[in-house]
Amino acid sequence: MRRAGFHRQSVRQGTGGGLKGMIAKLSIAVLVFLICTISFLFSSTSTHSGQSNYRSEIRIEELWSNADSGGWRPSSAPRSYWPPPPSKSNGYLRVRCNGGLNQQRSAISNAVLAARIMNATLVLPELDTNSYWHDDSQQGSSPLVASFHVQFTLRAFISSSVALLHSGFFITNTFRHLFVTNTCCKTFMTWSQPDVGNFAMYSNRVIGNQLGWAENTGGCKWRRVDSLNKATRYGFYGIYDVEHFIKTLRFDVRIVESIPEIHKNGKRKKIKAFQLRPPRDAPISWYTGIALAKMKEHGAIYLTPFSHRLAEEIDNPEYQRLRCRVNYHALRFKPHIMKLSQSIVDKLRAQGHFISIHLRFEMDMLAFAGCFDIFTPEEQKILRKYREENFAPKQLIYSERRAIGKCPLTPEEVGLILRALGFDNSTRIYLAAGELFGGDRFMKPFRSLFPRLENHSSMEPSEELVENTRGLAGSAVDYMVCLLSDIFMPTYDGPSNFANNLLGHRLYYSFRTIIRPDRKALAPIFIDREAGRTAGFGEAVRKIMLKTSFGEPHKRVPPESFYTNSWPECFCQASAKNPVDRCPPNDILEILNSQLEQETTGHSNSTLSSAYM
Repeated sequence: MRRAGFHRQSVRQGTGGGLKGMIAKLSIAVLVFLICTISFLFSSTSTHSGQSNYRSEIRIEELWSNADSGGWRPSSAPRSYWPPPPSKSNGYLRVRCNGGLNQQRSAISNAVLAARIMNATLVLPELDTNSYWHDDSQQGSSPLVASFHVQFTLRAFISSSVALLHSGFFITNTFRHLFVTNTCCKTFMTWSQPDVGNFAMYSNRVIGNQLGWAENTGGCKWRRVDSLNKATRYGFYGIYDVEHFIKTLRFDVRIVESIPEIHKNGKRKKIKAFQLRPPRDAPISWYTGIALAKMKEHGAIYLTPFSHRLAEEIDNPEYQRLRCRVNYHALRFKPHIMKLSQSIVDKLRAQGHFISIHLRFEMDMLAFAGCFDIFTPEEQKILRKYREENFAPKQLIYSERRAIGKCPLTPEEVGLILRALGFDNSTRIYLAAGELFGGDRFMKPFRSLFPRLENHSSMEPSEELVENTRGLAGSAVDYMVCLLSDIFMPTYDGPSNFANNLLGHRLYYSFRTIIRPDRKALAPIFIDREAGRTAGFGEAVRKIMLKTSFGEPHKRVPPESFYTNSWPECFCQASAKNPVDRCPPNDILEILNSQLEQETTGHSNSTLSSAYM
């Protein structure tokens, strides 16, 4: 009986417990449902917000104008307390920047930052001209590319000129005029106020000064470079305005042309720099640890090679802004490069808008990518040999590489994308290209779609152009013309520093329009077309391109490089809701000048930091 009663009681308790359990589970389910719904709505809102800059349709007339800035403007001036470099440093830093012109620009920016981190005096960086990432203007012509080489050997020159604009030249909203500051003060003001009203027009007086400065301020004295040897002429001195570089960065680091001699025991003695090989993408701790210890021990260190030797993602926005000051303000090309670049741009603009295209269909990049099968057996042999001599062994299958977008776009594919977007055969195109591998047969389909093709040699066919576009200077001119163009289109922005730097530079200067094909997403569409399945080709291309950015501000997502997209660190908003996005004070120049004077005279002023609050 007790068992029965106990059983009935248990059943009653079990029934009541089960009901409560069901209610509890139902409550949990409702709660989970609500959480999921809220999360979904939030996710949808976030996704929509993140993609708000994507276009619902592509209108050619809109592409000719700058992308929507969303209220952002470029600003690389310090926004927190930024003391000047101490009067006494920990030693001298030498670096050898390997790679092509634009890889070297990134390396120079990293070198300045490394010197700042270590409180070192930076020796003017050395520029390597012997890397396997050949400067196109220095390559010899093979029979396979000779016919095209005649038309496009000077591509490199224009590339470097655009970089000149990076450092101190500013352009109107239509990019039809170049502006340059005449003094250090105005140059620095551009960090926080990059509008045309703050600058004097780039004049004949400035152009006539081969050192790039119309006047010398601050009592600075500079050595002229007329008597420099050949190696120096084709290095930093041959490309960049050295005085402008040193002056612009005087609030950040101390820079000298060479390591000075020291007097010891009545004798003059040179400091021998201790050579180190930095690890790739080295963290700041490597510089403040190993590198700094060696510098203090030997008085100077020599870092070589110095390509990608400092981590790009650094959790210090002031350090990132220093990189922007170097890349977009301090590194200014020499006047003759700027003058030639502007001449080409003026001639192109005289006939309306134009697109610049970096046609990276060259031997080194094709060999690197492992894209051989579309070439003849003889051409494949050349590519394989080049790859064996310059790159690490790796099994690469063309069909697999092509399917995942690892191959550079062919000239014909570039033309088909532009046609699908709505550009017709009246569109004027400037080609920044070196020696296109495979000769003119790859250009014919492109030329049939867009016959109005130009390059720097067709725009400026003169002996002076040939003389002035040798070596790195050739890349400089191509760079400048691409920077100033209405639209820029890279065809391979993987390890291409030319394209990556241009994307970042055009973003920094007023969000200039870019057309950036998604090669991976486009690959199956082109493969279908080659197989004869052409129905809906244009619409398929447009759908893919609508999902890409055309130059608007967008969050940097790995593996995108900081040098490709410096937003938001190097941008600000006048009416920002978030304090970290606010533009620096208008008197930032006076603040920094005062700090530099205090450091020079040995007097400190603790109230200066309050200006940044």
